[in-house]
Amino acid sequence: MDEHRLGLKPIRRRVWALRGKTPLVWERPRYRWLYVYTFVRPSTGENEHWLLPSVDTESFAAVLEAFARVRRAGRERWVLVVLDRAGWHTSPRLRVPEGIGLVFLPPYSPELQPVERVWSLVDAVVANGQVETEEELWERVEARCAYLQTQHALVRSYTLFHWWPGGC
Repeated sequence: MDEHRLGLKPIRRRVWALRGKTPLVWERPRYRWLYVYTFVRPSTGENEHWLLPSVDTESFAAVLEAFARVRRAGRERWVLVVLDRAGWHTSPRLRVPEGIGLVFLPPYSPELQPVERVWSLVDAVVANGQVETEEELWERVEARCAYLQTQHALVRSYTLFHWWPGGC
């Protein structure tokens, strides 16, 4: 599980251009954000996304609660969530729902976090493009996340490391 920030500030990627021609990309950076909270199961490619306007302890608690309901976590069924040590993940104010266990990665180890590799798939919908409004950004990212939820093989190919339990 991890969070990713997207906004009206453009994401630039490499583009094809004729030899000797420099491609031009017009941008008007604006600093309005949305946050994608994503859970991934690397062994199957299952993924779930929540879009929120902020990232903090209260937002994270709400997402964990929704995730616990979707996964039917509770007294009889436990779900372990592997995540980094962001302040809102480790806050003493965080209310962790029953049936959810948090497993923290070592500090400064994003390479161990499978969901980090999903962000390029999410970003693809806004990369090298101009998003004019927050509404357009939310619509594009929401549609992209809905699409990714149906693409288990693709997400699995990005997240299943050879050393992960159940890996190749």
